[in-house]
Amino acid sequence: MKLARVGEIGRERPAIVDAQGHLRDLSDHIADIDGQTLSGDQLARLAALDPATLPMIENTVRIGSPIAPRGRIICIGLNYTDHAAEVGLPVPEEPTIFLKGCHPTGPNDPLRLPRDAGKTDWEVELGIVIGHGGLYIAPETAPDHIAGYCLLNDVSERSYQMDRGGQWTKGKSFPGFAPVGPWLVTPDEIPDPGALSIWLEVNGRRYQDGNTRNLVHGVAEIVSYVSQFYALEPGDLIATGTPAGVGLGQTPPVFLKPGDVVTFGIDGLGSQKIPVHAWDDVIG
Repeated sequence: MKLARVGEIGRERPAIVDAQGHLRDLSDHIADIDGQTLSGDQLARLAALDPATLPMIENTVRIGSPIAPRGRIICIGLNYTDHAAEVGLPVPEEPTIFLKGCHPTGPNDPLRLPRDAGKTDWEVELGIVIGHGGLYIAPETAPDHIAGYCLLNDVSERSYQMDRGGQWTKGKSFPGFAPVGPWLVTPDEIPDPGALSIWLEVNGRRYQDGNTRNLVHGVAEIVSYVSQFYALEPGDLIATGTPAGVGLGQTPPVFLKPGDVVTFGIDGLGSQKIPVHAWDDVIG
């Protein structure tokens, strides 16, 4: 099952994707796709619906983040061996955790660079959406806590992250730095999240071309590990790390600038196409 949220910013409504790829309105069945919706019982009720009986949504509608912006974004850093190597850092023995302090945005919304941006970078990642929370989750039961998976870009301003105090969260929390979606895809459609192709291009040039089989710490391990330190809650989003090919790792480094277009995707989770703008640009 593929779930989405569509409509103007702040006025999104829930939707399901039918077998033909059309959006169908879920507003008569749920208010939003959030922590309350993501429990196992609620998802089972939605899965039992016949999408063909639901109102169709016009295909020109804006696609928002597939989860409401009320949970946390918990990130795992340096979780691909090739990415750690390209930025010259050792692979952590335990998962490295940090938070993004911004809210998810839509998968095709414009990315507006900070006014003093000089090193804005990309990081395509597999996202885990928590459906059933908890502390001290065992690795073997971790899949029972997952509502689904999604695509996201852990956008990073490296000058904030590396040149101004060396603090990761500061470099990753500017508004718009977490485009998510287009869908939340339930685990029945992603039987092996550890074997998905993952890629990213800037202006048609492919920079990242990897596979989640190269994750240092896998999905179940990550959920279990994070739950040793955080009380996970329904609606939380865990970003699992990025493969090699970030802008910082190029020779010389390459960073985003106004006019660029970033496209990226993961098998089964859809793709995004994001135009890059200066902060003061008038958009739309």
